[in-house]
Amino acid sequence: MAAEPRIVERSEQPYIAIKAFVTMRELGEVLPGLHPETYAWLGSQRAEPSGPPFFKYNVIDMDRQLEIEVGVPVATAMTGDSRVLAAVLPAGRYATLLHTGHPAGLGDATRSLLDWAAEQGLAWDVEETSEGQRWAARLEIYQDDLAPNMDTWETELAFRLAD
Repeated sequence: MAAEPRIVERSEQPYIAIKAFVTMRELGEVLPGLHPETYAWLGSQRAEPSGPPFFKYNVIDMDRQLEIEVGVPVATAMTGDSRVLAAVLPAGRYATLLHTGHPAGLGDATRSLLDWAAEQGLAWDVEETSEGQRWAARLEIYQDDLAPNMDTWETELAFRLAD
């Protein structure tokens, strides 16, 4: 189940993440295991998350490979290491949609958001590259911090719009 799409202004947001390169088939197997690792790293730095965890889709090529970051927002900029990167989500206008339910429904929710934006004449902050579509910020934000019952998860899709 998805709420109505809307446009919101988001401020810059520092975060830490672990980057992964996966195929669509590997997506559900690889990425969930990286959330505990990001939280463990954050704890080792004596830092706390400042919001819910997310997946940031950097490059999308559905037939070949995806470049995704498994991230956690933090209150202030940090320094990463050889495994964990530290970066900032860009400020700007984002088209958002709240999906309630199992993550298996996120594909339909994503299509709904993409279709809605096309109907509105909105342009994404994305460029075509030889690796696939490179997005400035295409996020799945897990609002309930990955509670055990996946059927009740609230996931916000937030895709940055072109200026």
